[in-house]
Amino acid sequence: MVSFSQAAFTDFLAATDDSPIVMLNLLRFDPDGGRERHVEYLKIAEPILARFGAKILFRGDGLPVLTEGEVEGWDAVLLVQYPRRSAFKAMIDDPDYQDAFEIGKSALVDIVLQPLKHSEALS
Repeated sequence: MVSFSQAAFTDFLAATDDSPIVMLNLLRFDPDGGRERHVEYLKIAEPILARFGAKILFRGDGLPVLTEGEVEGWDAVLLVQYPRRSAFKAMIDDPDYQDAFEIGKSALVDIVLQPLKHSEALS
């Protein structure tokens, strides 16, 4: 089941950081047509993302995990860049996106959304 932490969303959106954000999406599809529904979701969502200045930087399928331990691999990964947190908030509040998101959510059995910001220490 896909569920989001309301507290984490609230904290993330309340921050005043105006720098670009990259959202790491780790996706596990519903085995009953989830991948196909996700493709449908992306076709609807990409023009909506563009309206808010966001773009998909990378989209790829997961390969077998190379590390040991209790780690499951993911079916797919998306990296989506938003110009700022407020653009992300405006997008998720948009009625067209909310309709598209219902399709996207139906495609998944699990998801991790990890916001990322540029780190000077790693440059």
